[in-house]
Amino acid sequence: MAQDICLPVGDGVVNVRVGAIIEKNGKLLMVRSDSLDYSYTVGGRIQFGESAEEAVRREVREETGCELAIDRLGFIHEDFFVGDGADTMGKPVYEIGFYFYMKTPEGFEPRRDGIAEEGRGEHLAWISPEEERLIFPTFFKTELKSPVPYVRHFVTDERN
Repeated sequence: MAQDICLPVGDGVVNVRVGAIIEKNGKLLMVRSDSLDYSYTVGGRIQFGESAEEAVRREVREETGCELAIDRLGFIHEDFFVGDGADTMGKPVYEIGFYFYMKTPEGFEPRRDGIAEEGRGEHLAWISPEEERLIFPTFFKTELKSPVPYVRHFVTDERN
């Protein structure tokens, strides 16, 4: 069985993840947690031995029930934060994320709504960038309004 790339390093954790940028009618498909006050991209950790492109296609298929093609890589994100998941709770996390714009076919609707992550109830939701709810990565609120044809690199530090 393939293992997620989530490595303990000292007192912290290194994650390598992918996220899908799935847009339709000016909204972004995100995962909402019933127990957390934020939303985040469809996606997850890369498994050892797979490429970032393979991982994002797999994650989209697992979380939406649909096969979507990749349009292009949009962002590379280095993120420092304190974990809130079962395997990262309270630990410093360094996460490297690859965010891909996906091709969203006409009539696309996810075929799954409920996602179970670490025992939390989660569901997919179409979110407007103007919505007040916190989304991760936070730079999506501004950067998705004016996409550029090249890969952008962001570093954020939310440990404090």
